Amino acid sequence: MRLAHLHFPGITSFTRVSQLQQTLTSRLLAHKKLPPAASSDGPPPPDPTIITFTPNPVYTTGRRDLPPSNTSPPSTSTPRPSTLSLPASLEPIRPLLVSPYGSSAPTAEYHPTLRGGQTTYHGPGQMVGYTVLDLRRLGLTPRCHIRLLENSVVDVLRSFGIEGLITADPGVWVRPSPDVAAKKITAVGVHLRRNISSYGVGLNVTEEPMWYFRQIVACGLEGREATSLEGQGVQGPSIQQVADMFVAAFVRRVNTDFACGTGGATGEKIDKVYSVREEDLLRG
Repeated sequence: MRLAHLHFPGITSFTRVSQLQQTLTSRLLAHKKLPPAASSDGPPPPDPTIITFTPNPVYTTGRRDLPPSNTSPPSTSTPRPSTLSLPASLEPIRPLLVSPYGSSAPTAEYHPTLRGGQTTYHGPGQMVGYTVLDLRRLGLTPRCHIRLLENSVVDVLRSFGIEGLITADPGVWVRPSPDVAAKKITAVGVHLRRNISSYGVGLNVTEEPMWYFRQIVACGLEGREATSLEGQGVQGPSIQQVADMFVAAFVRRVNTDFACGTGGATGEKIDKVYSVREEDLLRG
């Protein structure tokens, strides 16, 4: 199996990446709908893809925080609401927000999503990684998929001399010292449909996101703080460097823990990672 990696340099529109992710997800779902004979004699399934990027400042909500009017994306055929509908978690910062189709210049956008989890922030200083793939090809259960994402981040942190923690709370955490409460360095949230995954992780690289996190109760965890690689004393890595490290760690984990030939694993091995451009993915 080959894995495509698309990295967007610089700041990239969250809406742009979300639309691309939906296109890739739809292709995987369409292939799964083919009857067995057609799928075996026809074209191979689309390659799994990891998209890494840094979005413009956005607050996103998962399914647990979606207000009723935001459970589906806006349509050009339906009237747009004059007042942005927000979950209770974001009402205190309404003045900072505007909907994705608003015309003013906000401090941050608001995007409802169908991923799991609650409210979080993404923006400059963060490496966001979205995995669009068929869990069954990789031999993953939904729970294993989450652990794969978390452990891949833990491996990246270890490369920088940081011990990452996986706890009962979602995401990846670090504890600077035994007498200090663990701080969250990576948010994890995914969406699954017929075992096709979307969304993924948001790893804080610099301290730039910290102001935005302090404006909310991130992931519904009252009193818990966020941190970053920079906040843990790591200086210098670029977003692309961290993105490449995450993809490499993801592939190692898949091939070590889930690929055929490793214990009782049943998934396909990832033989090659190749860089791809957005226009290549859009062409199919």
